[in-house]
Amino acid sequence: MSVDVILPCLDEAEALPWVIGRVPPGFRAIVVDNGSADGSAEIARSLGAVVVTEPRRGFGAACHRGLRAATAEVVCFCDCDASLDPQQLPLVAGPVLRGDADLVLGRRRPVARGVWPLPARLANRELARRVRRRTGVRVHDLGPMRAARRADLLALNLADQRCGYALEMLLRAAEAGWRVSEAEVDYRPRIGRSKVTGTPRGYWQAVRDMRKVLAR
Repeated sequence: MSVDVILPCLDEAEALPWVIGRVPPGFRAIVVDNGSADGSAEIARSLGAVVVTEPRRGFGAACHRGLRAATAEVVCFCDCDASLDPQQLPLVAGPVLRGDADLVLGRRRPVARGVWPLPARLANRELARRVRRRTGVRVHDLGPMRAARRADLLALNLADQRCGYALEMLLRAAEAGWRVSEAEVDYRPRIGRSKVTGTPRGYWQAVRDMRKVLAR
């Protein structure tokens, strides 16, 4: 069974050759260009990826555009900055393909010091704690590598357009009674500067976005 891999992309020209080159056989890369100014879309297309455009800026907007463009029964999400290895996508897609889980999250395991800045790691840990307390779902990481069935995701009617998208997905899946599990994946040094943890503005915007989702 083929799996579509949704790759939200904003100025990731340096990372794209490595990322797309490591997408496993049976997985199709769908790069969602979110307003890149460095030729990311052209590079992705030249590397054989399907490229779609989402003019509305925001991680959630890009992910959801990719979800709508996908056609495979099972879809994965993965960052496009080389911090996550696409060769490990079968670890998160496998349980969904086998029918053992409805949503699988990649639990990040840093492979080098400094990969995961302490403020971001602590914020992630606190969010996971709040999710566990609110839903009873035993998760430890709200990581961006994940897998689920496309039709089921669309039925969740996700609305967040920014950094709260991944959190909203998990909360709504828990409310719907989905079987949620985790699979350990490597967390690597990214290529280029992070749009979230790389700037104070980006970090605090992400915190605000997730707080809004938790408050709903």
